[in-house]
Amino acid sequence: MSKRVLLVLLLAASLSGQLLAADQAPLQLTSPHFTLVTDANEKQARQILDNFERMRWMFHTLFPKTNVDPASPIIVLAVKNRKSMQAVEPEAYLAKGQLDLAGLFLSTRDKNYVLMRLDAEGEHPFATVFHEYTHLQFSSAAEWLPLWLNEGIAEFFQNTDFHDKNVILGQPSVDDIQYLRQNSTIPLSTLFRVDHNSPYYHEENKGSVFYAESWALTHYLQVRDREKGTSQVHDYMVLMSQHQDPVEAAQKAFGDLKQLQTALGLYIRQQQYKQFILSSAAAPIDPATYSVHPLAQPEYDARRADVMACVGRKKDARALLASVMAADPKSAQARETLGYMEMVDGNQEAARKWYEEAVNLDSQSYLAHYYFAALTMRASGIDQGAKIEASLRSAIRLNASFAPAYDQLSSFYAMQHKNLDEAQSLNLKAVQLDRTNLSYRFNAENLLMMRGDYENAEKTLKLAAPLARTPGESADLQMRLDQIASLKRMKEQAARPDDAQVSVESTTSAGSVRVVQVEAPPKHPVETASGPKHIVLGVLTGVTCSEPAVMDLSVEVTGKTGKKKIALYTNNYYKLDLSAFGFEPKAEMNPCKDIDGMKARVQYAASSDKTVDGQLVSIELRK
Repeated sequence: MSKRVLLVLLLAASLSGQLLAADQAPLQLTSPHFTLVTDANEKQARQILDNFERMRWMFHTLFPKTNVDPASPIIVLAVKNRKSMQAVEPEAYLAKGQLDLAGLFLSTRDKNYVLMRLDAEGEHPFATVFHEYTHLQFSSAAEWLPLWLNEGIAEFFQNTDFHDKNVILGQPSVDDIQYLRQNSTIPLSTLFRVDHNSPYYHEENKGSVFYAESWALTHYLQVRDREKGTSQVHDYMVLMSQHQDPVEAAQKAFGDLKQLQTALGLYIRQQQYKQFILSSAAAPIDPATYSVHPLAQPEYDARRADVMACVGRKKDARALLASVMAADPKSAQARETLGYMEMVDGNQEAARKWYEEAVNLDSQSYLAHYYFAALTMRASGIDQGAKIEASLRSAIRLNASFAPAYDQLSSFYAMQHKNLDEAQSLNLKAVQLDRTNLSYRFNAENLLMMRGDYENAEKTLKLAAPLARTPGESADLQMRLDQIASLKRMKEQAARPDDAQVSVESTTSAGSVRVVQVEAPPKHPVETASGPKHIVLGVLTGVTCSEPAVMDLSVEVTGKTGKKKIALYTNNYYKLDLSAFGFEPKAEMNPCKDIDGMKARVQYAASSDKTVDGQLVSIELRK
């Protein structure tokens, strides 16, 4: 971390308490890094957008190695009063006695929304927004950043005031100070090891101690670094990025932990706390670059409905979308939101149709194009290849930072066993954009395996090992490594003459004994599924598995001339593209035991093995 302190700003402080004109037409303003939708006037909207751009610039200045721009752009919805906020906020906040919400940062898998109420009052009404925005800034470091520092930084930044040319940051948290003075602190050796499974993070009382102490320690270390010209927090973060033990890293960076604990206790009990003043006058922000677009009421309502859908108010969202589509039958945004809700509910075909309508209406949403392509691939394989490829390329064009689109296009080419050079290039781009995504590394390994490059496939998995965060992911990774080892042995064995003999000599008390082991050749050729592709619908029968990972089965197809069986195989069922359409399979489905007798859409490739009809490429199970 920089010796200076990270900054967030108090947005639109001068707007507090002001009511907006009731007849103000909604606006959409777009800056280089944010989109703002509001019913405020243009002057107010520009001030809000300017402050967000200033906040982003500060993060970039103070943390130059941090990617300050998330793959999913941030959309700010600034509403004029409490009533307008209640129309879109989560239903939980509407209950009697709940918190009167002034601001909310909403981050889903694909979207980042900031909700702001412009008549909010209080010393720091948008603290929640700043807290979560800080987490977003450090999301790429979440894999190694200790939980205490992650939360401590966010707590530290949430109480920042932004003025015309200066920022006051590092303001003390009065509530945290009072709480810590009345309760015992957590030993630092324990605090440094708190993770998402710790009761200190989840239980109400212990959680309060954890957050308060994380703030206090972060504040103390930041001030100490600033006063002494040191960089202990930065040094600690470097050690943690190298996956060192959190307590040992703290001892190296901060020194004796008992002395640090004593110093922290004195710091909590002191009467004065220092703050920082940072000039923001030099921020290279040009309001002339902001675009302003008046919104018709259906456009504004479509955006509000999307927020409702994201916070789980689907009934309200559907009612509002019905009025939007009645007023604007060609609303692409409305169709995208309907697609999102159907997808969340598990209705994939309905979702796919809504996304397709949005795409056909020339949607400029990268998500509409991406999900149409992804759901179409799942529903029809490569039958609509031209549409799938076009939509994925549109998604990349509309958002060049969206890693899933690159990976999906890579998988699309892999399914066809064509353009493998480009498929690998696309997968590499996805990995570069999101280095913490284990599935992208698995896809990279699969592409290498398709080309018979077992050595680099093995290296790819070993380098990805730190990304496996759950026992299941670790087991999956190890299973893949084991299968590569087995396939390497099969490849070596296939290179020998049939019935090759391997001699093993051992020594006993009676002398030397030579044991001759006869190894059988592979059951099926070890080759990529690169032949002509075929797709059939039928019932899976005779599913059998054998070592190391061979699967044989038949697809019973009913045609005009009766039933026939198509015999297929795969040498590695762990690499088989196995999916389900129209239902949710039970957890941890075993393909060797659980799919016999099921209906399926099967894709296979012609094989040099003439004892079968082909080599399996994918199986899509159906009800």
